[in-house]
Amino acid sequence: MSAANTVLTTQRLTLEPITAAHAAELLAGLSNEALYQFIPQNPPASLEALQTRYKRLESRSSPDGDEWWLNWAVRLSGGEYVGVVEATVDEDNTATMAWFIFAAHQRKGYAKEAVTKLREHLEGPFMAESFKIFVDTRNAASIALLESLGFKQEALVPNADNFKGSKSDEYRYTYVPPSVAAAAAKAKGKKK
Repeated sequence: MSAANTVLTTQRLTLEPITAAHAAELLAGLSNEALYQFIPQNPPASLEALQTRYKRLESRSSPDGDEWWLNWAVRLSGGEYVGVVEATVDEDNTATMAWFIFAAHQRKGYAKEAVTKLREHLEGPFMAESFKIFVDTRNAASIALLESLGFKQEALVPNADNFKGSKSDEYRYTYVPPSVAAAAAKAKGKKK
């Protein structure tokens, strides 16, 4: 089994690599309009549309092979689905991450637990050397989560997008694993 198809576990959660078969289980949670308040996407148009999207993602990579497309369905260990986590890892070993925790399961620490596990996994077999996340400046809950995970606000991107009748400013948050930061500092010290 490749690292892209690895089931990940935490104390409370199981992260399953997304397949088309997950669409039926995830559709209701992903259909909540409130999840899309701060992003330009909309809820899935239909079960078939979600199945088609997930079928395409089963390849785990872009058609040109330059990016890993990594998506996991998040469920309570032995229980119901609570959301999804997503990552794209490019050829520069930069991971862009996102997540949806369904409304009924928010504010229980599941996002922090799932994102932490995903980040650890990406640092391992995918050798991610840096992480970036773009977040709408109005999304206080996601900003608090990122800062609690050690992500640093790197930039403000004004007018990053225009959706749902308003302009969206975004923050770009980054995280560099301590081992990568230490190696970079050591290499920089040798150049002096």
